[in-house]
Amino acid sequence: MVTHTDQKLELLKHTPLLAELGRRELEEVGRLAEEVDVPAGRVLMREGDTGREFFVVVDGTVSIDREGTRLRTLEPGDFFGEVALLSEGPRTATATAETPSKLLVLGHREFHSLMSQFPSIQTSVLNCLATRLRHLEPEAAH
Repeated sequence: MVTHTDQKLELLKHTPLLAELGRRELEEVGRLAEEVDVPAGRVLMREGDTGREFFVVVDGTVSIDREGTRLRTLEPGDFFGEVALLSEGPRTATATAETPSKLLVLGHREFHSLMSQFPSIQTSVLNCLATRLRHLEPEAAH
């Protein structure tokens, strides 16, 4: 019999951000993360609002828009919400579920706990952030 915990660990294991973690680490992430199902059209965060959560897309697609312009569409394995949590500033974009989606959500405290406990996750988040910055601000790469 497969338990909800086993299903959650399977979801976590197949998320690229967490792929390098062992079972004990995944169990800790599972303890910290809340699994949430959202309908298409649900606004998950608004540009300018205070950031309180970090999201990992498990299933579905999420659009990221700034000032009404589409920046990108996120798919399973992608994550968002890290900028406001790292900078402790306002959200830099609006995220909306394009399709019914399953997300892992970490609150501010849980996000920082995860980043400090697992250097590989911290490195992945910071590398992704640097890549996004490089694409948005080409002159910042120099």
